[in-house]
Amino acid sequence: MVELKNVDVHFKDGGGVDALNGVNLRIEDGEFVFIVGDSGAGKSTLLKLLTREIAPTSGRVFVNGYNLAKIKNKKIPYFRRSIGMIFQDFRLIPDLNVYDNVAFVLRVTNKSKKTIRHRVPYVLNLVKLADRAKSYPEKLSGGEKQRVAIARAFASDPKLIIADEPTANIDPALSYDIVKLLKEINKCGTTVIMVTHEHSLVEYFGGRIVSLKNGEVIFDEYVEGEAQDE
Repeated sequence: MVELKNVDVHFKDGGGVDALNGVNLRIEDGEFVFIVGDSGAGKSTLLKLLTREIAPTSGRVFVNGYNLAKIKNKKIPYFRRSIGMIFQDFRLIPDLNVYDNVAFVLRVTNKSKKTIRHRVPYVLNLVKLADRAKSYPEKLSGGEKQRVAIARAFASDPKLIIADEPTANIDPALSYDIVKLLKEINKCGTTVIMVTHEHSLVEYFGGRIVSLKNGEVIFDEYVEGEAQDE
């Protein structure tokens, strides 16, 4: 599903500092992985590699069967359709209601009207927002906006969902609900990579944790979480 082999990323304006250094990482189909690390550790660079916003300076990056070190530019949009992205700032379209925000990703990939009519209500029900289908983003709470964003990311049934600090801009009390929702999606077979700086969430849920520091993987292990004891 996801594999990085001896990956380095050097930025010309980085003052000699490497963003990533010799990173090796393999994430199997169906895993849920937390990526943690302080600011500047390399988390953002890793995400940019996985979405092919940047290419590695050296090494190989494979995601969903694509070799991202050698992929042709014309194939990048097709590759990105195999990924669902969730952002900390939601990125909902303000003049579209909840239903149409979720349907948007299906329409731009030319899914049939029948598929949209069935898929959108299904994912809205999954995120418990079926009763908010006609509401507009300005009427939603932060937690509701993020659930819409999750529904949109899952709407096209991607192989992989990447969540970039999905709990950063919502009430801390709701953060656990967002992760629980991502865990439910993971149970459907979708691989989930979640970047977070909230150690309390990681400690509570446990699972596989990959920690970055100074552009290197310093920790990659399965950790028992408090939730597993409940």
